[in-house]
Amino acid sequence: MGVGGMVGGGIFSVLGLAITQAGHAAPIAFAMSGILALLTGFSYARLGVAFRSDGGSFTYLEHSFRHPNISGMGGWLLLVGYIGTMALYAFTFAVYGTAMLGGGQYSVPMRHLLETLIMLIFLGINLYGVKASGSSELIIVTIKMLILSLFGIVGLFYARPDHLLPIFNQGYSGVIMGAALIFVAYEGFELIPNAANEMVDPEHNLHRGIIWSIAITIAVYVLVSIVAVGNLLPDQIIRYKEYALAVAAKPFLGQAGFMLIGLAALFSSSSAINATLFGTARLGMVMATEHALPAVFGFRRKQNNIPWVSLLIMTGLTIIFVNLTDLTIISSFASSTFLLIFAAINLSALRLRQRINAGITVALLGLIFSLGSWLALLIYLYQQNRPSLYWIGGFYLAVVCAEFGFSKRRWIFKEIEKIESF
Repeated sequence: MGVGGMVGGGIFSVLGLAITQAGHAAPIAFAMSGILALLTGFSYARLGVAFRSDGGSFTYLEHSFRHPNISGMGGWLLLVGYIGTMALYAFTFAVYGTAMLGGGQYSVPMRHLLETLIMLIFLGINLYGVKASGSSELIIVTIKMLILSLFGIVGLFYARPDHLLPIFNQGYSGVIMGAALIFVAYEGFELIPNAANEMVDPEHNLHRGIIWSIAITIAVYVLVSIVAVGNLLPDQIIRYKEYALAVAAKPFLGQAGFMLIGLAALFSSSSAINATLFGTARLGMVMATEHALPAVFGFRRKQNNIPWVSLLIMTGLTIIFVNLTDLTIISSFASSTFLLIFAAINLSALRLRQRINAGITVALLGLIFSLGSWLALLIYLYQQNRPSLYWIGGFYLAVVCAEFGFSKRRWIFKEIEKIESF
């Protein structure tokens, strides 16, 4: 679950962004993001054992912060964060699909068509309750990891040293900016604690599941990025940034390698859209039942208990977002959102450290690094890509307004009920 959640399509599209920012040090940028994910993973493991709930991050924020507006905003932030990741997966599916179909002069409208189509397909699948079983998901993850491992191992023998040296050819700041920009590639491990109730011996296996899944993902990302940097020229990275991983396979695997990586991207992004849409809609339903979201999010079909309104809202917002933006905006928004969420989770672990039997050092480092990376990302966007910053600010303003507006509405209704009962 952890490996499949992280290697779900992000690496296929954000690799070009990482190389553009960090240059030859892109593998270091991936490793830095992975270390931050590891630190936060320890906090999730402790919280997951202490509070075994399908609500995951939202539940931990509820226990940590007494004020309902804080956990409420955390829940809204989670929802928009998952909309960002689904937009990234839909974008990945579309750009690789367009590239494999030839693209040409119709590449832009074809990309928009595929982005919309893939979201509508999985909306239909989720509305009718058809979802992949655990065994089929395991098969998809295994095939995906085998393809990436084959790409990495074979590609190492063809990597050119002059493409890899000097390591910091774009300065040290580019590595930090790159790590913050592509952090979304590690989003997914936080879903593991949601399954704590189905685990055998979660006190031991939850911790191991999180840490090992992140460690495996770091190894794959670093290997893949080394091969990509070692086989691509700077002009190729700029030209094919959105599907650089498939282009990187051409020098040693030819057109077959391009198609193989493309198929892996299609499989990965499709699986990730299905799983994220399924989980996000149910998160909205759980939050609605706990009065953290409007009741409409909890509306379910009588036949199969599916939260159909939540599915429609999440799909619609994702389609709008992915069709109005580009890769940098999508990636920076999703990375920014999960950096904030993970900072809040590390702060929750600090506040609840006695209750969850956790030390202060790891959670504090996770909090500092999360906030530091978030600030570095904002500085980069302010200097280089202000439209992305405006999108992020607009979404966060909407989250704050939605939470306070909804909580105020609840307060007014409570006062009316008191007056009527009096």
